[in-house]
Amino acid sequence: MGAQIAAHLANAEVPVVLFDLPAKDGDPNRIVGQAIDALRKLEPSPLASQDRVTYIDAANYSQHLDQLRDCDLIIEAIAEKMEWKDDLYRLIGPFVSPSAIVASNTSGLSIERLSQGVPETLRPRFCGVHFFNPPRYMPLVELIAARSTDPSLLDDLESWLVSRLGKSVVRALDTPNFVANRVGVFSILAVMHHTQRLGLGFDVVDSLTGPIIGRPKSATYRTADVVGLDTLAHVVKTMQDTLPDDPWHAYYRVPAWLAALIGRGALGQKTRAGIFRKDGRAIKVLDLTLQDYRDSAGAIDPTVLAILENRSPAEKFAQLRNSGHPQAQFLWAIFRDIFHYVAFHLADIADNARDLDCAMRWGFGWAQGPFESWQAAGWQTIAEAVQADIDAGRTMSQVPLPAWVFGPVAQLGVHTAQGSYSASADSYRPRSTLPVYKRQIFPERVLGEGPLMVGTTVWENAGLRLWTLPQIDQGIAILSVTTRNHTLGRDVIVGLPEAIARAEADYQGLVLWHEAPFAYGANLKEVTQAIADGEFELLEGYVADFQKASMCLKYAKLPVIAAVQGMALGGGCEFLMHATSRVIALESYIGLVEAGVGLIPAGGGCKEFAIRAAQSAAKTAGNDPFEFIQPVFMTIAMAKVSKSGVQARELGFALESDKIVLNAKELLYVALREARGRAEAGYYPRLSPRGVKVAGRTGIANCELMLANMKEGGMISAHDYAVAKAAATALCGGDIETGSLVDEQWLLTVERKLFVELLKNPKTQQRIQHMLDTGKPLRN
Repeated sequence: MGAQIAAHLANAEVPVVLFDLPAKDGDPNRIVGQAIDALRKLEPSPLASQDRVTYIDAANYSQHLDQLRDCDLIIEAIAEKMEWKDDLYRLIGPFVSPSAIVASNTSGLSIERLSQGVPETLRPRFCGVHFFNPPRYMPLVELIAARSTDPSLLDDLESWLVSRLGKSVVRALDTPNFVANRVGVFSILAVMHHTQRLGLGFDVVDSLTGPIIGRPKSATYRTADVVGLDTLAHVVKTMQDTLPDDPWHAYYRVPAWLAALIGRGALGQKTRAGIFRKDGRAIKVLDLTLQDYRDSAGAIDPTVLAILENRSPAEKFAQLRNSGHPQAQFLWAIFRDIFHYVAFHLADIADNARDLDCAMRWGFGWAQGPFESWQAAGWQTIAEAVQADIDAGRTMSQVPLPAWVFGPVAQLGVHTAQGSYSASADSYRPRSTLPVYKRQIFPERVLGEGPLMVGTTVWENAGLRLWTLPQIDQGIAILSVTTRNHTLGRDVIVGLPEAIARAEADYQGLVLWHEAPFAYGANLKEVTQAIADGEFELLEGYVADFQKASMCLKYAKLPVIAAVQGMALGGGCEFLMHATSRVIALESYIGLVEAGVGLIPAGGGCKEFAIRAAQSAAKTAGNDPFEFIQPVFMTIAMAKVSKSGVQARELGFALESDKIVLNAKELLYVALREARGRAEAGYYPRLSPRGVKVAGRTGIANCELMLANMKEGGMISAHDYAVAKAAATALCGGDIETGSLVDEQWLLTVERKLFVELLKNPKTQQRIQHMLDTGKPLRN
């Protein structure tokens, strides 16, 4: 975990010194070196780019403690043993700068108790900072104070975590396992209890506790396997040891079957066997009745599925409670018991209901926190149903719901426009007023919290909306794609030039922004229909319009900033490439993937790379564009997609000057200011390049040499070869003499003609249809 935290700091371009024990023989840094090397191999990668690992320096406790003097933040992430942490704090104490922050990444030990092991002079600058695993991808960080912690330190650290590292911070109370693990682990234990009580299969339960109820795909038992059954058992043991008076204490223990798995070393994913096991391509699941693994099926009963598909939360919960089916009884029981648990413990573990709900969203991937689900279903009705089950002895604990549940909250809800309910203060707490949150124009809201800021619509059609935020900057317009998955259909393509013309007339800058995904590319259904009708002239006109839209972005009379997050594929990638500049969220996955459907980029993507190759070559002694075409050709031919915004720069989809933003909620704020800054600096559009030197026939031949080797080795099919050759031809400026000078329109025409010819190929048509039918590429 320490190495992965170091990796994410490196993602944010924060230099890191990673410490570990000295090796007993050989290189003293062997242990920490192995931890750093392992970062390169993990999937999903903790590194935004492989070169980020160079920001991490290896160190050991015997030789390098003096390096701590220059560190501003020291995060302890060793094993969860109090005495080991005490020893470490005593060891590093003399080397820590008086201005440094010392923080423990403990997942549940008392921060107050840990602070007693820190030298007294450092205690005001000590706190808990609990990252969730994997730290690059999980947004939650719990921030926990000891009694001696300087409050201003927490404000500064929270602001830095939010903006620099892109984290979502919850201020947790200093109780065992803090907020998310306390509630999340109880939820897992409740699921295990009711699974066994009702005799359900683990695979069935995972079908019931996954996306169908707003939980992650890994659901419950698969999550346990991923986390590690031994790790889960350790967290449960912490609750068992530290919460003896808890009304649910009898359930703070792992079931006998889970202890047996751990005993024989079946710890989950890391040992390739746990509750689930993979045999070849088959997924097997442990069956307690058989005492062996069987094929995983996990079917939800149709009557229960019908209940879950009811869009009314109130009706859904009433139907689950009244149903006699074991699956429905199971679902009501796990929701009921979690409602009971969080209501009873709210005052002890979280400042307010919003913090608890957000912790479950950000730390466990729940679509809604438990209080949100409760409020959506009708607070008073659910409260009465839960209390009735308590009175009847059907709940895991018979402790009554706290009085506040039936007080004013019953009418107002726990989440209101004024704030979220705090059981400890018996009042509603507003959101944090730290200045860093002003950078989040549209912050994540909990159900019932109140409306978001509303923009002013200037113009719209069926695929686009041009609007402004007068409260932020009335001189910068925002253009948003409004189609499903932000596909770039006819309404978007035809409407974009009009939207830009309106922005040019009335505003100083334009930001292309909407929530993720940025864009999934062209609307393949429209393309398929035109192919079926034999309308290839219409399709060529459509591509020409797409190219026109791209050129409007590139040569707009005002700065156009693409604010990118999530997927930006195919035409979406081409649009962002043509913007004046880009502000890209770290978690952006960008690529020209047309080869997957038997096509090439034709919205200006090949043209842009040909121009950039010529411009780069002109700065070298050889002035050979192919040197810069070759890596791009492989990227397009293999339909590579960046695994981060940083890697998008490496692949050429973004420029080194483009900004990478770690917190996607700040994306619009940064993009608006980027547009304003360029406008104030006197922006004017670039001139269209003339005399673009292209690689021509020699470049195409060189690409074909690579393709021939790949085809000979069975790596690509004949149609892959044909598609890749078309990409090579477009990138090299067409089948013309090497070194020829062409203009931008020539390059656009070449890629458009090649694109339409591929559309006429039956194998390309098969690929397009297969993608529409399955969502997966076809290799034919």
